[in-house]
Amino acid sequence: MGLVIFMVMGVYLLISLGVVAGAVVYAQKHGKRAWLWALAAAFVMYNLVFWDWIPTVVAHRYYCEKEAGFWVYKTLEQWKAENPGVMETLPAQSKTGSPTKYEQFDDEYGETTTFLLNERFNWVVTQQDTFRLLPIIRMEQQVKDVKKNNVLARYVDFGTGNSVKNKVGPPGPLKFWLRNGHCNGGDRNSSLMWQFTEQFYGSKK
Repeated sequence: MGLVIFMVMGVYLLISLGVVAGAVVYAQKHGKRAWLWALAAAFVMYNLVFWDWIPTVVAHRYYCEKEAGFWVYKTLEQWKAENPGVMETLPAQSKTGSPTKYEQFDDEYGETTTFLLNERFNWVVTQQDTFRLLPIIRMEQQVKDVKKNNVLARYVDFGTGNSVKNKVGPPGPLKFWLRNGHCNGGDRNSSLMWQFTEQFYGSKK
């Protein structure tokens, strides 16, 4: 797949060079500014494919700085202190096969998967397209105390290069230069969220 993509890009580059050269020849024949026509042709050929690159990078950086991060509102020890003896009564679910609930929203541009860790705790994972035109996905995870409807921890991140609704459509893998799975530090925050969530699966019987 990677080889095919690079071959396509190579062909497009050759076509672009041909278009620019053609614009220069046309301009020279008609007494126009060749450099201006060459620049205009290059600009058009660039934007046919790369029009969303700079806006995506700028918007991704903005949302990462504004919203992304990992927050713990209540540790397991604090929760146990407020609910003595309860954790020991919660049977552990399988970490790979815990019951789930899946929902779509925002005309399928958003989806929420709720992992039912046990009768007291849920792990809620939400993904949503931030824009319709730019391939930016907002990801949020929460560990929730279902009984008290409290959020114990939250993780927010942004990825680029694909769409929640159009998983196999453009830009998809073709525009590989747009792919960025996390904000800066997002890998670490994702790991911290997973470590936090593991504590709330329940007690092994």
